[in-house]
Amino acid sequence: MKTVEVNTDRSYNIYIERGIIKSAGKYIRGVSKAVRAAVISDSNVAPTYADTVMSSLKEYGFETSLFVFPAGEASKRLSTIEKIYGFLSESKITRTDIIVALGGGVTGDMAGFAAASWLRGIDFVQIPTSLLAQVDSSVGGKTGVDMPFGKNLVGAFWQPRAVLIDPDTLSTLPDKFFRDGMGEVIKYGCIRSASLFERLEKENAADFIDGIIFECVSIKRDVVAKDERDTGLRAILNFGHTFGHAIEKLGNFSAITHGEAISAGAMILTEITEKKGLTEAGTSERLRALLLKNGLPVSSEYALKDIIKATSGDKKSSGRDLSFVFLERIGSCYTKKLSTEKLEGFFIE
Repeated sequence: MKTVEVNTDRSYNIYIERGIIKSAGKYIRGVSKAVRAAVISDSNVAPTYADTVMSSLKEYGFETSLFVFPAGEASKRLSTIEKIYGFLSESKITRTDIIVALGGGVTGDMAGFAAASWLRGIDFVQIPTSLLAQVDSSVGGKTGVDMPFGKNLVGAFWQPRAVLIDPDTLSTLPDKFFRDGMGEVIKYGCIRSASLFERLEKENAADFIDGIIFECVSIKRDVVAKDERDTGLRAILNFGHTFGHAIEKLGNFSAITHGEAISAGAMILTEITEKKGLTEAGTSERLRALLLKNGLPVSSEYALKDIIKATSGDKKSSGRDLSFVFLERIGSCYTKKLSTEKLEGFFIE
């Protein structure tokens, strides 16, 4: 087992071990005295893993209940949260009880937001089953839902009590969603780890996935510990996301996955910054090759002008400025604020 300690206002451990999902009750009992555990999952994950998790929870004395919502980003909205609140009420979940998020990034974001807001905040644990959730979204305490006018615009910072990562769950993940997670993995190589990027260039990611998960969550741990509330350093985790979220918005959050969108966003951005001399020559070529190797897009069907327009309302904006993450070179990045009024002039020559 590998353990990563996250030091935030509510410190917690990330446990990475194959088969740990079968012992979920043991680890959750270690951080909670709750009587009841409410498991929240989606229609893809619950049939495969809910019984295993709930059996383990019962073994360690938890009264369990299960809420299952239709899988997909389209469910990540306030109407689903309202249904979760109804489920929590019917399950008699009190302030001393706990929510268990079992699934990918959508599940973790919504279950975490429900935990942050139900009775003004109760404990929750993340059991991420997708690659994207294991390397990124389950760590750091960002929770929330999408709105028609933007992604993740309603939410809260709410740290879990623990994160249980079982790489074995990736064996049941469709190839499309393994590729989706690789979008975030490549992001970490771009912004913070040239050695990870180089290894991804030379090897097959699936052959050292445990190490990939450990390195990515360790990078995110280090960043979040220094900037829990996303007011400074944490912005670097948004590489590719400003354009990526715009692309998702243009596709009504259903035409493209998150990992695909940020990959396209990162590629579009890096080609422009390299042409402007803001990024080391050759960087975009390496990024393009690695994205293609992992079956990820390197362009968008939408015009750049439309993508720029769709960034309006992005939560990375500050007053009249919008924050972007530019690569200096592979493994090193920096943030740059651009006036929203001058975005077209900067990106479109």
